[in-house]
Amino acid sequence: MKKTPMIKNGLLPVLAAYLMLSSLLCLNLKAATFSGKIFYTDIVQSTVYGTIADTKGQPILGVTIQIEGTNIGTISEVDGSYSIETYLDNVLHFSAIGYKNQTVSINGRQEINIILEEDVTQLDEVVLNAGYYTVSEKERTGNIATIKAETIDKQPVGNPLAAMQGQMSGVNIVQETGVPGGGFNVEIRGRNFIEGASDPLYIVDGVPYNSNSLGSDNVSGLILGGNISPLNAINPNDIESIEVLKDADATAIYGSRAANGVVLITTKKGKIGETRFDAHLSSTLGSVSNFLELMNTEDYLEIRREGIENDGFGALLEDPAFDFIWPDIKSWDNSRYTDWQKELIGNTSYRNNAQISVSGGSSMTQFLISGGYQKETTVFIGDANYQKMTLHSNINHRSSNDKFTINLSTTYTNENNQLPSSDFSLLAYSLEPNAPELYDADGTINWENNTWNNPIAALQENYESISNTLITNALLSYALLPNLEIKSSLGLTSYRLDSFNSLPSSARNPALGLTPQNYSSLTTNSSKRSSWIVEPQLHWKRKWDKLGLDVLVGTTFQQENSQQLVQKGTGFPNNSLLNNLSAATTVEALSDTDSEYNYNAIFSRLNLKIMDRYILNLTARRDGSSRFGSGKQFGNFGAVGLAWIFSEEKILKGGSLLSFGKIRGSFGTTGSDNIGDYRYLDTYSVTGFDYDGTTGLGPTGIFNPLFGWESNKKLEAAIELGFFKDRLLINTSWYRNRSSNQLIGIPLAATTGFSELTGNFDAVVENSGLELDVHTINLNTDKFKWSTTFNITVPKNKLVDFDGLETSTLADRFIIGEPLTIVKLYNATGVDPETGVYQFEDYNDDGSISSLDDREWTEDLAPEFYGGLGNMFSFGKFNFDFFFQFKKQKAYNTFRFRSTPGTKGNAPSALLDRWREPGDLNPVQKASGGLSLEENVGALHERSNAAVSDASFIRLRNVTLNYKVPTQENGWDANVYLQGQNLLTFTHYDGPDPEQPSNTRLPPIRQITLGIQFSF
Repeated sequence: MKKTPMIKNGLLPVLAAYLMLSSLLCLNLKAATFSGKIFYTDIVQSTVYGTIADTKGQPILGVTIQIEGTNIGTISEVDGSYSIETYLDNVLHFSAIGYKNQTVSINGRQEINIILEEDVTQLDEVVLNAGYYTVSEKERTGNIATIKAETIDKQPVGNPLAAMQGQMSGVNIVQETGVPGGGFNVEIRGRNFIEGASDPLYIVDGVPYNSNSLGSDNVSGLILGGNISPLNAINPNDIESIEVLKDADATAIYGSRAANGVVLITTKKGKIGETRFDAHLSSTLGSVSNFLELMNTEDYLEIRREGIENDGFGALLEDPAFDFIWPDIKSWDNSRYTDWQKELIGNTSYRNNAQISVSGGSSMTQFLISGGYQKETTVFIGDANYQKMTLHSNINHRSSNDKFTINLSTTYTNENNQLPSSDFSLLAYSLEPNAPELYDADGTINWENNTWNNPIAALQENYESISNTLITNALLSYALLPNLEIKSSLGLTSYRLDSFNSLPSSARNPALGLTPQNYSSLTTNSSKRSSWIVEPQLHWKRKWDKLGLDVLVGTTFQQENSQQLVQKGTGFPNNSLLNNLSAATTVEALSDTDSEYNYNAIFSRLNLKIMDRYILNLTARRDGSSRFGSGKQFGNFGAVGLAWIFSEEKILKGGSLLSFGKIRGSFGTTGSDNIGDYRYLDTYSVTGFDYDGTTGLGPTGIFNPLFGWESNKKLEAAIELGFFKDRLLINTSWYRNRSSNQLIGIPLAATTGFSELTGNFDAVVENSGLELDVHTINLNTDKFKWSTTFNITVPKNKLVDFDGLETSTLADRFIIGEPLTIVKLYNATGVDPETGVYQFEDYNDDGSISSLDDREWTEDLAPEFYGGLGNMFSFGKFNFDFFFQFKKQKAYNTFRFRSTPGTKGNAPSALLDRWREPGDLNPVQKASGGLSLEENVGALHERSNAAVSDASFIRLRNVTLNYKVPTQENGWDANVYLQGQNLLTFTHYDGPDPEQPSNTRLPPIRQITLGIQFSF
């Protein structure tokens, strides 16, 4: 069932305006000299010219030269030269970001050469993107973390989220798989809601971008976990900056969509100057960074025999009639050894990346057009690969009277991902070390007399996904009055994903007797999502002697449409027709969804600045969402932010020690409607099965118009200090977020026909913590520079209140006063020295370890603290950077995957330290071949506290060595660099990877990149 759109046919005017404006602007791409106002007077004008350089004599591009008291100006060229028509009694003002401003009287001179000094105090110059407005680092009242292109470009990654890992306090990012095209888990200041996603709101060039995957577990579940990240479509090389909005002051202006924080991605734009061509070529080698210590053939066979004998079947080992039960012992070569980790996931991956761009423009019109191509293989056997092509353009124009400006930004991406249907990691960790050869002598798949499932056959199972992404936005503004500006943003996104997974009968053991007619299947996923947004705004700004006022009001109209069709065809005439769904004997619809989301809001901001030191920032928003029933569709959100720049007080100003000091705080409310569409309505879904030729419908949701917005109240206090002319910057923040009115599925009786009813629970989740950011300029000489960045976050999550938790179905997952990230486990007390069996604490004293009441031991799997440490060195033409990421945490260890030695399949060598006879004191129970009729206590051990251990780590996330080739006389510039990613990990964790501890997912891989950048 669809809702009535809040705006009908809204897409047509958006597209029409964009195409018309784009066509007009294409006529203005040619660079031109600055054209300013002309004043006629009796005094004769002359041309003043010269060069601008830094203290090292290097020319400075992009310096603004302005005639004081007018809006006439120009920009310096690549060689630092400039010229401007002016009167010889005027005054020129020279300014550039990162340098001290300089004012020079002409005094009749025609040649004026300028040397600008570097300004180490740059807080006023660092401008942050806060979404609907910009603010200087010095004057911000909210908590905004940022990462710039210079940091992103140093990391050989394909997804911008990977470049953010460890770089920002309060932002915890975990890569879910090392397979290209996979997803990431992102949490900003913890998990706020009991149910519902923790994903932040993503804004790309002013356009909201839905990061939810359209992948299907039925298609990509075994290779990517069903999570295909749409953010892979954004080329990190096209990004100028990423800002993360964290507290109420920064996020409340986004209202209901900002409960989990906001990530603002700004792409690169053209710059004033001559037309420049830039090229970037790189090649990357990748490999798995850590292999598990597994048993060799001798140890494996010893423990296998021991397990079978312990189960009481030792005599059958000598009876040939039973050899088919344990071919690894009786049929396969007992002296053979294969390291399956190296065989299946130990190959070298390759990634080749090429990007070219052209940019430039005049002081009135700037442009940038770039295109990129990337091809990446995997560490798996086979020829799987991921390809991505991107196109990015940005056009910026302003009128000669400075009243009208327009910016057009477009990003288009095509991705083609061809992978095996399943991840080989689990097989690499569990295949028997003496398993047979993959191929026979004639090169065919070796089934070893049908005694094993050859992993190489899985290469016949194909997974492929093709996605196309378009993100475009037009931002128009017009100055109605000197202090009043009207502007509007018109955005459009389109994302389409087509994927399939084919399973031919030839990929299975011939002994099973499977044929294309009774087994072969093709599962397809055809999904698309499109949205448009229009945001008219009115901006008024006025500055008096000691007072500044900035007012913004606007409204938002947004619509998003999503469709997904997942089908499965079974039974084909032959495997050659497997990719043709119409050739299937049976076709069933596993999922067919069509949804529409409408969103409308009004928002405002008032910023008051007194004497450049007392700042008040008020934001408010009223949201309307189609995801709620009548009377519940609208919610109000807002925040107040305060800042006192106490270093501007007379008693402190100008001191040699303290160069900057600010105390700030904020309080406000954001919300969330991130619950999916139509949850308040009666809903039904196609079951995928027929009954007597009639397609069946199954109920999936029950009518409840009473549930409303989730709410997140955010409180923050912070102090920011700068010492020694800001060579030492320290920012410390304390925060507390309380999320209430939680939307949870209320369990219903089975007789209703529904499993749950979505409603608001009186439950409160609290996230609090401390964040520390430090930046230092340790050395800053003409020849050598050294700076350091450091950040650390100490988070704490707690379920404060939950009425009726003890009697709900969630009682086995959550405890009041504990974090949401706890797991309830059995308490393992060791191995009984007499029986050799794992023992556990019987919490309810019923003599049995099987009840939920016995899982009372809790472990928190969220990090205790995390952060990063980076150092940047510059010596002449060389730059050397390295960055460490660290995290203190616990995670599931290898006991989670295998606790009993002796069963079929390889296992960690730690299981060799087992009980063998009465009196032994060993941490591992006696071996078992999995044939015993006794209780499988090994399964209990896998769900005990013994399966959780310290997974803290320090990781050398990134290393970069860069050499800047001296600029050639013809204007050529070049950089040659060597980069490393995930090079070293220091940890006591014994699993595949401490950050992604799963044994079914490929961990993040180690990469080394060699590249060159040149421009002319």
